[in-house]
Amino acid sequence: MNEQVAAQRRRIGIELWRLALPVLWFGMIAAISFIEAPLKFQAPGITIPLGLGIGRLVFAALNLVEGAILLALTILSFWPAAARISGARLGIWFGLLLVFAFKVAAVRPPLNARTDLVLQGADPGQSPWHYVYIACDLVTMALLVALAVATARAILPAPAKR
Repeated sequence: MNEQVAAQRRRIGIELWRLALPVLWFGMIAAISFIEAPLKFQAPGITIPLGLGIGRLVFAALNLVEGAILLALTILSFWPAAARISGARLGIWFGLLLVFAFKVAAVRPPLNARTDLVLQGADPGQSPWHYVYIACDLVTMALLVALAVATARAILPAPAKR
């Protein structure tokens, strides 16, 4: 096998990982944020404090895995140097980084504080932070779809000119 074919196979392998990770991340957000989270409160015997305690654990785990996927995408975006991502995909990656950092650093702390109050028996009332978190997840999902489409286009051969 010549060097050119081997290099092309490595590039396609990297691009397939760059495609698989956003799809996995998208699926995790869809499953946890938009299916598990609202449904757990409908299960028999689940109280608000119990549901919030479960939710805190689940979302902490989700955020940890999201961070790991983002780290893997970061490595794959800039390595190897010969296969760095395009400017458009770099913009999407940067958007994912910003939304993730905002969600973990600015949104999670007030949600955790509110959960602490509820677990202590207080009634902190309504909070806009759940809606901000949902908005972050929706923006992340849109960026992940855009990244997956851009990556798929980078893998597929250009259409033949007529």
